[in-house]
Amino acid sequence: MTDIKLRLATLDDLDALEEFEQGVIQYERPFAPQLKPDPIHYYAIEDLIKNDDACFIVAEKEGKLIASGYALIQESSPNKKYRNHVYLGFMYVVPEHRGKGINAMVINYLVDWARVHEISEVVLEVYDANESAKRAYKKIGFEPGLLKMRLNTNI
Repeated sequence: MTDIKLRLATLDDLDALEEFEQGVIQYERPFAPQLKPDPIHYYAIEDLIKNDDACFIVAEKEGKLIASGYALIQESSPNKKYRNHVYLGFMYVVPEHRGKGINAMVINYLVDWARVHEISEVVLEVYDANESAKRAYKKIGFEPGLLKMRLNTNI
């Protein structure tokens, strides 16, 4: 995988990242019946790229973007051991490059960024029914934590 380069995202990447965002949304739709119909957006991409408390990276192969992810320093709730944690989001790999360890490369880069910023806890969210994502994150070392549950009262 020496032909894959990780780098900070720039505003020049916005078009590709907006396409990635729609890829994330389409992938997650089967797990999230509560989502509004298209068009929707999950991320303030430009703001994340510019945020000093964030590290937004992309993976390139032969000059083409193939993956993304960001780490964002967030304040933890007052009852938590650590004052801050890093939240990982926008974990996306284009379909033809999945299963090759690229997501792990992105996550390891972001975890290293958290360490440099002296943040001990890294968290992410994944739909409970998304078995392939859960397996991938567990393989890297993530462990399940609090399970968020919901009830639709059909009001």
